[in-house]
Amino acid sequence: MRSNRKKPKNDQTKPEMKFIKSLGKGTYGSVDLFSYTKGDGSTFYNAVKISDSKYYNSINREFKVLSKLRGCQGIVQSFGNSLLQETDSDGKKVYKMAIEYAAGGNLTDFIRINRKLSDTFVKDFTRMLLQGLASVHDHGYVHCDLKPENLLLFPRHDQETRFCSYELKISDFGLTIKAGEESVCWETKSPFVGTPLYMSPESVHDGTAVEKTLDLWSLGCVVLEMCVGKHPWSGFSVDDIKSRLLCGKAPEIPETVPCDARKFVEKCFARKAEERGSASELLLHPFLVGERKVDGAGGGGGGGGERRRVGLRIRKPPERFDDIAKKPLKLKVISSKSSQFKRVSNKPQKVKIGRSRHPKSNFAPVQ
Repeated sequence: MRSNRKKPKNDQTKPEMKFIKSLGKGTYGSVDLFSYTKGDGSTFYNAVKISDSKYYNSINREFKVLSKLRGCQGIVQSFGNSLLQETDSDGKKVYKMAIEYAAGGNLTDFIRINRKLSDTFVKDFTRMLLQGLASVHDHGYVHCDLKPENLLLFPRHDQETRFCSYELKISDFGLTIKAGEESVCWETKSPFVGTPLYMSPESVHDGTAVEKTLDLWSLGCVVLEMCVGKHPWSGFSVDDIKSRLLCGKAPEIPETVPCDARKFVEKCFARKAEERGSASELLLHPFLVGERKVDGAGGGGGGGGERRRVGLRIRKPPERFDDIAKKPLKLKVISSKSSQFKRVSNKPQKVKIGRSRHPKSNFAPVQ
């Protein structure tokens, strides 16, 4: 008897996945760029974080945290309902997690290219960072590894106004834990959590519960780096940094740092953690608010302050170039006089510069 059951139709909506290039490698795995082509011909791009099975706990922790933070402002978004388990070319089990592709790269590279950033960029990036951090803390988490390398930039292009802006988001939640818990990342030989250059005094004490204020010290280090264009504790070894933190010392703040920024960083560097305040409170600091009137201060989800993207206006729409693949994709690049860019037309593009210095970037934003 012939069955009347219908054969399942092929899923025409499932996008075709194609590897584009490697974006980088780290301790816990690598990140690759993939393109996805839908049945209607439209193409979009995602970064895919890939981790070996021995680092499963880290990537699984990150996926769970990002799942809780979906839709939150200032947080890199993840996709899917679970990690994807596959086997690599060597037959080893790997786990994959799809996240937003940051075409502007990370803040580390942005600072390296532009050196110290303008006051406008420092303030706006700090505001975006605090809003994301407020969301993390409101959900009861401590990031534990806040640093420029884990802060990603997303260029946004307005074709009508020819304005390119940047949005900053927090990424890499592999070390994130619940506030009040003791980090599993502390070790006997290196009793600290996070990256040495950005760690807080309480990070060098073994057996100490992790609190949200730990992230605020790291925030101060990031803001200081944006202001001066170099790492905090530059020139010191890990042991030197640990010794100085134990003695109650913070990174030196150069005299060139503006007064309002200095006071903000000094508050982040308060020896007593409770004196640093909270991410939501720091959003109302004069460094970020100035003389602007703030309504509804202290609201949930990082209330206070004003969120806006920072960027520049260009006279001519971005041209296309094939930085990613042999076959040109639909990419757009911000023109610049820097040697980091290729000239893509016979007539040089021009940039109209406002009061702040034009930031450079060697990353190609993908639409």
